Amino acid sequence: MVRRKLDQYYPLLRATERVTYMSDIDGFHAHVYFSQETLAQATVLCENARDKFGIKMGRIHERPVGPHPVWSCQLSVGNNDFAAVIPWLAMHREGLTIFIHPNTADALADHSRYAMWMGQMLSLNLTIFTSDAAE
Repeated sequence: MVRRKLDQYYPLLRATERVTYMSDIDGFHAHVYFSQETLAQATVLCENARDKFGIKMGRIHERPVGPHPVWSCQLSVGNNDFAAVIPWLAMHREGLTIFIHPNTADALADHSRYAMWMGQMLSLNLTIFTSDAAE
């Protein structure tokens, strides 16, 4: 019902440009970016977030992985934890860059149109999400 009402306000948008609804989001990833100089700081931040909120912490990648141009660590944040975790990261990042995106059925949009940044915005390698990359 709500979706139909909203769709009437967006009749000219292509299907891929339509609003994504919260029910379409399967959690979020917060990628903490760091360098050799900030490795210890990033590790402590990620471990503290994991321990405080019970969220999943990925590996500490000491090299660029996937679309990420620098070293990073992924934190998986559930929809119900977003309102607590993301402000906490904002208050405790101490200058680290954090790239945040929802997880929907559209990885390219997740990492571009729907993305949020804390700190410096970096260019991602989005070519891995194109149909050519899948072949």
